[in-house]
Amino acid sequence: MRIYLSRPHMSGNEEKRVAEAFASNFVAPLGPQLDAFEASVREYLNADVHCVGLSSGSAALHLSLRASEVGPGDEVWVSSMTFAGGIFPVNYLGATPRFFDLDPKSWTLDTAIIAEELANASAENRLPKAIIPTDLYGQSVDLDSLEKLAAHYGVRLIVDSAESLGASFQEGRKAGTGGDAAILSFNGNKIITSSGGGILVTRHKEWADKARFLATQARDPAPHYEHSSLGYNYRLSNICAAIGLGQMEVLDSRVARRREIFIRYQNNLSQSGITFMPEPEGLRSTRWLTAITIDPTQTGVTREDIRNMLLEHQIESRPLWKPMHLQPLYAGTTYHGSGVDERLFTDGLCLPSGSDMTDEQQDEVIHHIKKILEKPH
Repeated sequence: MRIYLSRPHMSGNEEKRVAEAFASNFVAPLGPQLDAFEASVREYLNADVHCVGLSSGSAALHLSLRASEVGPGDEVWVSSMTFAGGIFPVNYLGATPRFFDLDPKSWTLDTAIIAEELANASAENRLPKAIIPTDLYGQSVDLDSLEKLAAHYGVRLIVDSAESLGASFQEGRKAGTGGDAAILSFNGNKIITSSGGGILVTRHKEWADKARFLATQARDPAPHYEHSSLGYNYRLSNICAAIGLGQMEVLDSRVARRREIFIRYQNNLSQSGITFMPEPEGLRSTRWLTAITIDPTQTGVTREDIRNMLLEHQIESRPLWKPMHLQPLYAGTTYHGSGVDERLFTDGLCLPSGSDMTDEQQDEVIHHIKKILEKPH
C-alpha cells in the first residue's frame, strides 16, 4: 500500500454535515453550512476577526490584495520560499514582487532583513504596498516584529497562514490572526480539508464586506445584474463548507497527531547530518509536514538519494518548496538574503506526515531511511 505525503483524513462527521446540506437543499454556493463554517473558524481563532469562505487560499490572497488596493506599479514583498499560489495573485494585479530569505533559526521570513530593507526603501521613497510572509510548514512567522514594522511604515501585512491553522504564536494567540488579513487553505493535503477551499481572515469589517462582494461577481444592488466593479466567482460552495465544518471538530486532534509523527521521526532519525525544522521558544507549529535537511558531506547520501529510494518503496516524500526567485517565471526578480532558502531547497525533504498514517507505516519509512543512512558509502 502506498504511503502518501499528506492525504485527506475524514472523521465521519463530514457525511452528517453534507447530508444536512442536501436535506435542506442548500447545494448552491451559499447556505447555512457556509455561515456555520465561517463562524466555527472565527470561534476557533478566538479573536476579533471576520471570516469569509472562498474557493481557495489563493482566492483569499487575491481579494486581500484587492482590499489593500495593490495594483500595477506597486511592489509586494514576499517570502521567496512559498507555494506558487502564495505569489501568483500579486501578478494577477500587475504588481511587482520582491523576494526575501528565511531566518535559519525558524525557517520563516527573516524579519531582520525586512527591517533593514524597509528602512532603505523608506529613505528612497519606494515602500512596498504590502508584505506577504508565509507560515512555512505550519509554523507562524514572527507576528510581533512584522506587525510593528508594518505599522511603523504604513505597509499592509497579509499573512499566508495556508499551512498553519491550529498553530499558535506565543501564549493565547492563534496563527491566522495576524496582520491586516491572513489566508487559510483547506486544500486536500492540509491539516483539515473542505476538499478545496480557503478563508480570508481580517480584522477589518470593510475588507470582509468587500471580499464577499467581489467574490460573488461584484453584483451591485439592483433587481437585474448590475456591475460597476470587476468581480470573481470565488465563494466557497456550501457543500464544501459542510465538509470543512465536520473537519473543524477534529482539528486539534489532527494537529496533535502530526506533532506526534514529527517527534517519532526526530527520536528515530536524529544523527549527524540530519536537521529538523526548528521550533522557536513560544511558538507551537502544526508540523503540517515533517521537514528535514540532509547534509551529504556527513551522511554520504543526498536528499534525492533518499527521496528516490522511498519512491521505490511506494513512499511519497517531497523536496521543500523551490524558492520563487529560482523559478524560471521570476528570473531576474530582486531577492534579498544569503541563500538560506536555497540551501534548504537543495538539501530539504518533507517526510510523510498525514494524520491518518499508522505507527506501522511510519516505522516502515523510518526503517528505509535508517537503512540507507547506515549503508557504507
